[in-house]
Amino acid sequence: MKRLLLCLALCSPSLPSAAEPPDYVVRLETVMKHDDGKFLWFHPRAAPVPGGVVMTIQKHLKVSDYYSGLHFMRRDGVDGAWSGPVLPPEIDWQPQPDGVTLSVADVTPGWHEKTGRLLAIGCRVRYSPKGKQLDDVKRAHQTVYAVFDPKTSKWTPWQVLELPESEDFNFARNACAQWIVKNDGKLLVPLYIGKSSKDRFSTTVAECRFDGEKLVYERNGEVLRLDVARGLYEPSLIAFGGRYYLTLRNDERGYVSVSDDGLHFAGPKPWNFDDGAELGSYNTQQHWLAHRDSLFLVYTRRGANNDHIVRHRAPLFMARVDPEKLQIIRASEKVVVPERGAELGNFGCARINENESWVTVCEGMFMKDSKARGSEGATFVARILWSKPDR
Repeated sequence: MKRLLLCLALCSPSLPSAAEPPDYVVRLETVMKHDDGKFLWFHPRAAPVPGGVVMTIQKHLKVSDYYSGLHFMRRDGVDGAWSGPVLPPEIDWQPQPDGVTLSVADVTPGWHEKTGRLLAIGCRVRYSPKGKQLDDVKRAHQTVYAVFDPKTSKWTPWQVLELPESEDFNFARNACAQWIVKNDGKLLVPLYIGKSSKDRFSTTVAECRFDGEKLVYERNGEVLRLDVARGLYEPSLIAFGGRYYLTLRNDERGYVSVSDDGLHFAGPKPWNFDDGAELGSYNTQQHWLAHRDSLFLVYTRRGANNDHIVRHRAPLFMARVDPEKLQIIRASEKVVVPERGAELGNFGCARINENESWVTVCEGMFMKDSKARGSEGATFVARILWSKPDR
């Protein structure tokens, strides 16, 4: 079997390439549609496994940030039929005697080649009976993970990633975040942290080891801080051209930072186009895709005839990044998922094989006119088909 890439994009730094950047076409597929007024499918994120693809997905239960247990789907190869969504009991809700529900949200899966296991990493959430997120006990918001064996299609129960006792880690989430696996099998897991859910968030990257069963924290890099609104959160990490890149959410604008070792990052700078104009992405996620010959960012932004979309969270754009200047090359920008009256801000990006990468997203029909504008509660896979192999 050909060696699978480890995790969501490039797994380790490669030598910079002077080759021409790849072109690509987008094949947009609809996996399923759902709009019954009770829930919407949300947060679909995919990862390759031997013989196919696994995609994790949850139900958004029509209350802000209120999610079901984790479902998953499987696909044979990249063109086969999908099975699921299935909700295994190991990764479902955990009702507590006091009426609180323990759940997990904002999950990103990734393949760990060395152990032959898929890791799903997200954040633990405590819900009230009405679906409100609680911060009622110490360390209520922590990073958790579950392990999937593709040979048996079995999941382990959620486990907590044990972090330092410092109060700075009282709130510590890997949520809606791309993480990577290095060649030695260790993980670099970006976290946003704080003393509580009311604290201004900061970002750091934790290096962890994984033996196929347990994920163990070893160390973390310095902490990136920003004294603006809620700080820096929902970070996504990628390796490209011998360096590591972070993209970071902030309420007012997106930020980017770079590192030589994946732990020690330069001060964050706002995302701009190469003509100096601000990117216009704010208060939502951005994620990475990489080809050996180019680095790409996927994002939403203002200025796309999209003022009717909450926080301008549609359409989804993809553009090349200048890895030296840390700018978006405006002329390379393309729409990869169109706007149809629904928000698309909670999405995933993953390398599937040397020929294609995927952007996965569900239509968040939270505006009154979403259906009238064409939204169907669709779960999309935007297949990015490269013009040359990403070896």
